[in-house]
Amino acid sequence: MARQGDDYRGLGWAHGCLTVQRLGAMLAPVTFLLADGRQVSPLHIAPWAGEPGNDDQPGILRRLRGEWPCAPFGYSVPADGFTPEWAEVITAGEPDEEIHGHASNNEWNWEEVTSTELRLGLDYPANGPIARVERTITPDPSAPAIDLEFRIATREDCRLPIGLHPVFRLPAGVGGARLEPGRFSQGHTYPSTVEPDAPLFARDREFDTLTAVPGRKGGAIDASRLPFEADTEELLQLDDIDGTAALANGAEGYRVRLTWQKEHFPSLLLWYSNRGRKMAPWNGRHVAIGIEPICSPFGLGPATATSDNPIARAGTATAILIRKDEPLVTRYRIAVEAL
Repeated sequence: MARQGDDYRGLGWAHGCLTVQRLGAMLAPVTFLLADGRQVSPLHIAPWAGEPGNDDQPGILRRLRGEWPCAPFGYSVPADGFTPEWAEVITAGEPDEEIHGHASNNEWNWEEVTSTELRLGLDYPANGPIARVERTITPDPSAPAIDLEFRIATREDCRLPIGLHPVFRLPAGVGGARLEPGRFSQGHTYPSTVEPDAPLFARDREFDTLTAVPGRKGGAIDASRLPFEADTEELLQLDDIDGTAALANGAEGYRVRLTWQKEHFPSLLLWYSNRGRKMAPWNGRHVAIGIEPICSPFGLGPATATSDNPIARAGTATAILIRKDEPLVTRYRIAVEAL
């Protein structure tokens, strides 16, 4: 059994090496070895992750990095600024609500490990429907890829928004990477403003291609080419997506591909963090892209997710039923390839 005081654990295999931290069970850094001998590290680590003085931040922000699962996914926000049909379903959060759930903000425990995988588990507070979550991280012995499993056990039958939260590095040069989502039926811009001083997309609009998203100042914006030149903080949601998405980093010559079970995560949330947040610890220096499979409406908190919100009314689930005697087990994969 691993010592519970170990804050980090790592694994190496023929095609790379990885590190997991107990806080949030976050995966990063990861280095993959490509077939041509190059080493690439696609997962993001926040620039403040190693800086002192972050103890007053929520757990999720203290050493923000890489990829982690969220249960429940999202957090509640005020209804101010939302378009009318959204404002009517925005509900205040519970006093003890944690951003992206208890698992994102607390230290998990190492479970029995082997030389080929890492396992972590976390018991939830007794006053909520989730009893326990578990996570298994297994490098593919034959490829530069990692297979992941997330398990949620509940104390009662319940409907919850859930999500995965991979965050990827971007090259320094504007437009040096390209988002490649799988097939989706409808895209949505955020129905409010994510960051008051850094909007980019029009509020509450639909689109059918990531290369032409309605802009806040009119016209269309290519939201597939990253990073942006403008400082912005934005969200887009792609519904009824086929369970695949990729980021082609042309500047560094690789593609990282994410695949997941679409029956569990019917939508993809794209978090564009492009120097838009100026407060600490962001300080206008955070540049990354979150490519997040979700069953949620923009991460707007459990009460909104389980309501008759506009995305749910349109036919895309925003919360998933988990039964007390049938834990949810979902599997997904992160893989890289040379361009």
